[in-house]
Amino acid sequence: MTTRSYLREKIMIILYQYDLMKSSHILCNIDDIMKDNMECENDFVKDIVYGVVTYLDNLDALANSKMKNWDIKRIDKTGAAILRLALYELKYTDTPDIVVVNEAIELAKKYSDDAVRKMINAVLDKIIKEE
Repeated sequence: MTTRSYLREKIMIILYQYDLMKSSHILCNIDDIMKDNMECENDFVKDIVYGVVTYLDNLDALANSKMKNWDIKRIDKTGAAILRLALYELKYTDTPDIVVVNEAIELAKKYSDDAVRKMINAVLDKIIKEE
């Protein structure tokens, strides 16, 4: 039994690797990155990863619109992956808001520093309050 929390962690790692390779101008294929990180195919992982990659510019613009004097590209790549994953789930899935926020914060506690965790929380909070 694989939990959604575990799958979100895998998604974050996949998105992180994808961002790292793209920013280093390394030719990469998102399907290969998923295969390298998953024991077997998973529809939840595929749907979220493809969704984030498809809507990346929209998600980044949304994040940037909620940050004062800051930009998602200035956050560490792990924090950016967590934020993009959470924003995609908020905007394009029926996952309850509280679950999205809690999962994002737990990932940020594990992989990012306190400042990034607080920024992720603030961005998600603003978006939820505006809806």
